[in-house]
Amino acid sequence: MKLNLNTLLVLGLGVSLFSCDYVDDVIGETPKDSIALRYIDEYVILDGTQYQNTVFGGISGLDYDGTTWYMISDDPNQPRFYKGAITFNEDGFKEVAIKDVVFFKDQLGNQLHDGITDPEAIRIDGNTIIWTSEGNINNNLPPSVNFTNLNGMFTGEAILRDAYLPQNSEEKGPRHNGVFEGVSSAVDGDGYWVNMELPLKQDGSEPLLEDTDSPIRIAFIDKATGKFGKEFAYELDPVVRPATNGTSFTVNGVVEILEYEKDRFLVLERSFATGYADGGNDVKIYEVDATDATDVSNMESLKGATYKPAKKTLLFDFESVRNRLTQSIVDNIEGIAFGPDFANGNKSLVLVADNNFSAFGPQLNQFVLLELQK
Repeated sequence: MKLNLNTLLVLGLGVSLFSCDYVDDVIGETPKDSIALRYIDEYVILDGTQYQNTVFGGISGLDYDGTTWYMISDDPNQPRFYKGAITFNEDGFKEVAIKDVVFFKDQLGNQLHDGITDPEAIRIDGNTIIWTSEGNINNNLPPSVNFTNLNGMFTGEAILRDAYLPQNSEEKGPRHNGVFEGVSSAVDGDGYWVNMELPLKQDGSEPLLEDTDSPIRIAFIDKATGKFGKEFAYELDPVVRPATNGTSFTVNGVVEILEYEKDRFLVLERSFATGYADGGNDVKIYEVDATDATDVSNMESLKGATYKPAKKTLLFDFESVRNRLTQSIVDNIEGIAFGPDFANGNKSLVLVADNNFSAFGPQLNQFVLLELQK
């Protein structure tokens, strides 16, 4: 989600079977085979950094293919991704270097023009790039899950269910700036997972400071057919803090997902409130187990329905390392990806913040390095 002035953008929870006369959060036990995350370091690329006549910024997703890092920019005027080198060890970052920029193109090889897409997330699958767009629901532009080659040339797109298309209705359809915010490759290699940032209108309300029934859908896409398959529900947290200093906007949603074992995910949940000197972002990583979650793909609405959502357990709260970050800012972190393993065999995780090109005040091109410990 790109925050704008119009729509601007600690608990371990286990959620049991419920219907839409919502049974409140149930505290869950930490799984016996649970994982842990250790903060290592931060790296910041200077705001306004130029590369090949573009401004490096708006990085809302990233991925690593074993040799190269790919970072997608959510600039709707020049939809693009950067290739880079991110080097580090168990002690911290060494360098984040930009090596190339590639513009997304249509099937004729023409660069995508202004305003027809809103890039958000990116994953690499061999020679295929999977990237999502939230579209522009207010302008009746549908979201999309796109496939391109490594040169940015369009090769296809997933087939959306009608539920994800703009509806021109207050009662159903996706919310503006709340659609396909994240994507993950499936660990078994047969497809991809995409997540809504906010609930479909027919599924629940947007999160508020108080508890609400706010389930999003996380959906599987079959690689062979490009069709949506099973879906499970994930319950959003309330907004962490109120807007302040005469402002009024708040939001909380899922900004990225990463499957690390079959039906088990790292889910990046970001709350935002306007009016704060520290940027107003509160970011958490949840360990999510969808093993026993109900397939809700055939449920037109989750309101009033009986189903079992995925179980979520708090894994890492960025508030715990805020004072170790630049100016104590947890910026608009939206991307997460596995990098090369550390020397001890543990997996590395790199996260990145979308700085919104500092359009609403100074923000950071912030990279964060974590270690996944089992």
